[in-house]
Amino acid sequence: RGSKPAGRKGYRRDPATESQRIMGFGGAFPEAAAYTLSRMSEENRRRALRRYFDPDDGLAYNIGRIPVHSCDFSLGNYTYIEEGDTSLTSFDLSHEEQWLFPTIRDARDIRGDDIRLLASPWSPPAWMKSNREMNNGGKLLPEYRELWADYLLRYVREMRELGFDLWGLTVQNEPAAVQTWDSCIYSGEEERDFVRDFLGPRAQASGLGDLKILVWDHNRDIIVDRAKAVLSDPEAAKYVWGVGFHWYVSEEFGNVGEVHRLFPDKHLLFTEGCQEGGVHLGSWETGERYARNMIGDFSNWCEGYLDWNLVLDETGGPNHVGNLCDAPIIADTAKDRLIFNSSYYYIGQFSRHISPGALRIGLDSISDGRETLLAVAFRNPDGSLVAVVLNETDEPGTIAITVGGETADLDMEDRSIATIVFRPLGSGP
Repeated sequence: RGSKPAGRKGYRRDPATESQRIMGFGGAFPEAAAYTLSRMSEENRRRALRRYFDPDDGLAYNIGRIPVHSCDFSLGNYTYIEEGDTSLTSFDLSHEEQWLFPTIRDARDIRGDDIRLLASPWSPPAWMKSNREMNNGGKLLPEYRELWADYLLRYVREMRELGFDLWGLTVQNEPAAVQTWDSCIYSGEEERDFVRDFLGPRAQASGLGDLKILVWDHNRDIIVDRAKAVLSDPEAAKYVWGVGFHWYVSEEFGNVGEVHRLFPDKHLLFTEGCQEGGVHLGSWETGERYARNMIGDFSNWCEGYLDWNLVLDETGGPNHVGNLCDAPIIADTAKDRLIFNSSYYYIGQFSRHISPGALRIGLDSISDGRETLLAVAFRNPDGSLVAVVLNETDEPGTIAITVGGETADLDMEDRSIATIVFRPLGSGP
């Protein structure tokens, strides 16, 4: 996570043929979110999960991200094995039964279907690293690469045995940043070698060949170079499903599209974004940031969107190193009330109307006499067409938008977002 974006580039409005298929939308289940929900009344705990995962009354979330053991949004550093256990005989996931697993199970029950889960490690155990701590960067020691790969695959296998739909794994969260919290540094070449020589072949050999491996899992600014470092090697690339990315530092959306251009057989997934710097109650700029980034990334072959923390408390935590952030739903644990930020509603303009399996399509045209509106369009599996339009300016206006030969006139208020749905005849209201 970083500073203010350096600039945004790469929006596309061309009336192209159908492009990528959309996987869906979701958020992350770190320990902090599950713990915070446990501090609420059962009514509000269930309400928060329902407002995300209910396909009718919520945001219709269908995917989720979970840290492999601790991250900054945990109550402290922890792993699933005892120190020095090179045989993994002490491997134990019971730590997660207190808060995390019940939260995922309840979210799944509310959705009425499985939630497709992506796991990400923030750091190997301290004794496997060059700096001998989970925080403050450091590197995975070469002699532990095989053991760390086995640890990650053991996690995948046991999660599946517990009934969780763990479909994907990123190699490392934010591998180019030395963070004061749980972190680990990989160069592009080190990530390539770990996938090619350890994680990929050992997944195949252990019957986990269906596991989707994602590389990078960091910002857009150097995504092209990092993707090249791994995917230009055919032996590494054959194990890689796609590239994950975050929104911090850069809004150069064209970099995402460039990865698709270079490696069109690989997938692109937005794996994390949030408003930094604690809670921002009442800020509509936060919602606009979500919409701007979603339009920019979907216009450049992104296939799904994973927000960061589902829920945080009134401080923007808990976070064991004080890296407080915002979330779409803030749980005021002192007053047992839920506060819905603008980001919650802006995400809903997409997730409630763009179904899993939708195809991005080009806009035939959008006209308002100005080149200030941002928009993206999709064709849902049921044949309906969806266009989302964002006006970040202080100027209202009337627009005409044409998608798939269908045209609508729309009054756009200043600083507003609109979703237009064209339904096929006979499909209902």
